[in-house]
Amino acid sequence: MFRTKCMVCPSDNLQTIIDLGMHPFADTFVVPERESEPDLLYQLACDLCEECGHIQSRCMTDPAARYSDHAYSYTSSNSAFSRAHWERYAADVAKKNEVGPDDLVIEIGSNDGYLLEQFRNNGAKVLGIDAAPAVAEIANKRGVETLVGLFDLELAETVKADVGPAKLVVANNVFNHADDVVSFAKAAASLLAPEGVFVFELPYWCIGIRDGHIDQIYHEHVSYLTATASNQIAQAAGLTVSAIEVVDYHGGSLRVSARLSDGGSTILPDLERMIEQEQRDRMFEPEMYEEFMLGIEKRRNQFLRNLYTLKEEGVPVVGVGAAAKGNTILNYYGLDHTVIDYVTDSSPHKQGKLTPGTRIPICDDQVFAEYSNVAALILSWNLADTLKKVLLEINPRVEFLSP
Repeated sequence: MFRTKCMVCPSDNLQTIIDLGMHPFADTFVVPERESEPDLLYQLACDLCEECGHIQSRCMTDPAARYSDHAYSYTSSNSAFSRAHWERYAADVAKKNEVGPDDLVIEIGSNDGYLLEQFRNNGAKVLGIDAAPAVAEIANKRGVETLVGLFDLELAETVKADVGPAKLVVANNVFNHADDVVSFAKAAASLLAPEGVFVFELPYWCIGIRDGHIDQIYHEHVSYLTATASNQIAQAAGLTVSAIEVVDYHGGSLRVSARLSDGGSTILPDLERMIEQEQRDRMFEPEMYEEFMLGIEKRRNQFLRNLYTLKEEGVPVVGVGAAAKGNTILNYYGLDHTVIDYVTDSSPHKQGKLTPGTRIPICDDQVFAEYSNVAALILSWNLADTLKKVLLEINPRVEFLSP
C-alpha cells in the first residue's frame, strides 16, 4: 500500500522525488535458522508534499513487522562513539532544561536504556518505552524500567496516569519512525508537565541531500525531517520550537526542543535562519531531486566499475559496519555474498546474523587478520576515521573503499 496523503497538512499533492527500487527492512538482520525464508521487499521511495514540503516514505509497512518479526538488532550502546554521544546528550539536555533530582524523564524509543541510564545516574527518575521486545529486554536487565509497545496517545495517557507528567520527554531516531508523526508529537506533548520540554533528535535530511547520501533512506524511516517540517509538526501538536541545532551524529542530525505553546507567534531566530537556508537549497523543489538522483546513479556506476576491477584482480572485499544505512547501500548497489565475503560489526547482537536482502554473514573485525590482501568497504562512513585505525592495527595491508 502507498500513502496518498501528506502526514502533516494533509494534502494529496504528493510527488515522488527519490526511488531506490525494492528493499527489505534495513534493520531486521536475519538469524541463520531463517536464512531460507525469502525477504519481504517493499518499494523504497520518498514523496514530497508540494503543499507544505514534508518528505515521507511512499510505501506503508506494518510497524509490528519492522520491529518484532525479526529480532531488531540496533542498540544505542553498540559502539564507543554512540555511548559518548549519548553521555554528552544527557549532560547537555539536562543542563539546558534544568533537569534535577527526582524529575521524571521519559524516553520514547528508549532502545537498550543507555541514554536513560545516564539521566538516572544524575538522580532523575526514568521510564522507557520501546516497540522492540528484544532491546526492551536488554534495558530492563540493565535496571532501566522499559515498557514494550508502539507509542500512541492511548499509551501516553496510561503512562501519565501511572507515573505522572514528565519534566523531559525525549525521542531520538524514533520520531521519524512514526506512521503518524503529528499524532506522535501530540502524544508526546500530552506527557509533559506545564514546564516540560519535548526533545527529539534524528538525521537531518538536508545535510544528507547536500552531501549526496541516500543511506538514511530506509523503511524504518517514515518521515525525513527538515527544520521547516519540524516547526510545522510542533505547531500542529500545540508545541513551540524553543531550541534547534545540528549535532555531529549520523553524519549530521537535527536536535529540536519544543515546549507547550503559549499562543505566541514569534519564531525562534535560529529556526528562521534554517528554514530560509532550506529554501535557498531548493529542498522542496522536485527538479532538484532529479539532478540529485542523476548524481547518485553516476556515483553508483563508477563505484561498481572500480569494485569489479578489484574483484577481477583477485582482491576480496569485506564490508565494515552492519548498520541499516549500509544495508540501503548494499541492496541499492546489488552487492550480495557473491561479491562481499563478510560485513563486520562490533555489536554482538549482529554478529552471527546475515544482512537483510543480500545475505552476507556478519562477524567481528578480526576476520581481516585472515587475509593477505583485502579491500574494506566502509559502510558506516560517518565513523570512517575511527574504523580505518582499528582495521589497520589488525591488518596493515587493508585497502579502503567508500560507496
